Amino acid sequence: MAKKTDIEFNRNEDMMKQMISRMEKKLETIYMGGGKKRIEKEHSKGKLTARERIAKLVDPDSRTIEIGALAGDGMYEEHGGCPAGGVVMVIGYVSGRQCLIVANDATVKAGAWFPITAKKNLRAQEIAMENRLPIIYLVDSAGVYLPMQDEIFADKEHFGRIFRNNAVMSSKGILQIAAIMGSCVAGGAYLPIMSDEAMIVDKTGTIFLAGSYLVKAAIGEDIDNETLGGATTHCEVSGVTDYKCENDEDCLKRIRNIMDKVGDYEKAGFSKVEAKEPKLKMEEILGILPETREKPYDMKEIIKRLVDNSDFEEYKAGYGQTILCGLARVEGWAVGIVANQRKIVKSKKGEMQFGGVIYSDSADKAARFIMNCNQKKIPLIFIHDVTGFMVGSRSEHGGIIKDGAKMVSAVSNSTVPKFTIVIGNSYGAGNYAMCGKAYDPRLMVAWPSANIAVMGGSQAAKVLLQIQKSTLKSQGKEISPEEEKELLDKITERYERTTSPYFAASNLWVDAMIDPRDTRKVISMGIEMANHAPVEKFNVGVIQT
Repeated sequence: MAKKTDIEFNRNEDMMKQMISRMEKKLETIYMGGGKKRIEKEHSKGKLTARERIAKLVDPDSRTIEIGALAGDGMYEEHGGCPAGGVVMVIGYVSGRQCLIVANDATVKAGAWFPITAKKNLRAQEIAMENRLPIIYLVDSAGVYLPMQDEIFADKEHFGRIFRNNAVMSSKGILQIAAIMGSCVAGGAYLPIMSDEAMIVDKTGTIFLAGSYLVKAAIGEDIDNETLGGATTHCEVSGVTDYKCENDEDCLKRIRNIMDKVGDYEKAGFSKVEAKEPKLKMEEILGILPETREKPYDMKEIIKRLVDNSDFEEYKAGYGQTILCGLARVEGWAVGIVANQRKIVKSKKGEMQFGGVIYSDSADKAARFIMNCNQKKIPLIFIHDVTGFMVGSRSEHGGIIKDGAKMVSAVSNSTVPKFTIVIGNSYGAGNYAMCGKAYDPRLMVAWPSANIAVMGGSQAAKVLLQIQKSTLKSQGKEISPEEEKELLDKITERYERTTSPYFAASNLWVDAMIDPRDTRKVISMGIEMANHAPVEKFNVGVIQT
């Protein structure tokens, strides 16, 4: 394994640090929400921003994971943009209890809901429901962003689904606490009141189905917003809210007091022992991934810097070597790891196999390992650097589709929690077999080096170029080599933009982009979260043998 003194290691490390720096700079801008002037305007009203509220709510010096910080990045530019989807979403600890916090960012279009806002809120509720995790809503929103109402209002996965989920979570005993800390209007008014407990901040919090202007227009009644739906009205007249709070700080303190009294829950019972740091330095993980994506490397060197004591109990080590399977612990939690091996290896028949490609034997091995982890109630970690399944006559005649289906079926029917880390390529059916977004990972995160697509940019661009050339030829047109290169470059640039981790994070195909050094934290906090929800019995379904 390359060390810090090796030139190649240093090049790899420099590349990764540059990627991390770019990510951090983008996040710094996103954390400003609607900008400095909008933040100052909120402060002038006596209000904290969404991020300030969360920082004061969570336990001091406790760990957090932000979900969807890059949601909406590059979207809605004609509307002024929507940083972080206009809502901040964090997994953290309040009075020692792990929970999910969802806070509208009033600095972004007064907290109005864009289509990506709804998608992000639904993802929050999905996480809460899957893991039976308490959820806290810090409400400060002007409601649906009307210019885009046709993309957010009427469909199954639109705005209304959120209130349906409120009701479902409540019926399942998943705690929901809502704090009305600003505007809460129209359909959005149902969210806090369909929560189990609701509180409202005096003078800044209001809740009503229609504001004073609309009331005047609809029925001719003259009334101000405070009298119509302020804290005094709803705590002393209507009884809609349960607690009246003096200001933001008082409101957040009230939530902490409630969370402090919440009883215990039925746990899944995943194995946990005292945590140990990896023997191999975690910092060295930055120098392992090659500077050029085509270069092979040993995925075991990544794994040994993620797991406790660098101990990895490999399963079927000599068989199906383009996928690594094995048992380990991460911060004390027992895990089963399924990872793409990027070294060129020899098969059991002495044939050379390309790293990052899933062959029949590796798919067969992974399927069996996944079933074993379900049998033993061990959470699964999938680490992606996969170019897809092997193609060609030998693979087809050998039943690659059958063996691939076996692996996909095992992933689909797995009932232990699954966590997906995309560190490199995640292409084609390899994305599916390795528990991509469509296969319900409890959390899915990407390193800045990740790429998610049907196939690699250069291959896809060449295919698309051939299609365009054929189309032009059928029209009696020929293009020169210079025009062909220009067209190829344009296609490649457009395609590669949509394969980047930023594009995936913007669309919430991944829950977050992370610094590789935070991978252990994400896995550990994720399993702790999943431990809230008992595991169902594993039924393998139809798997051909």
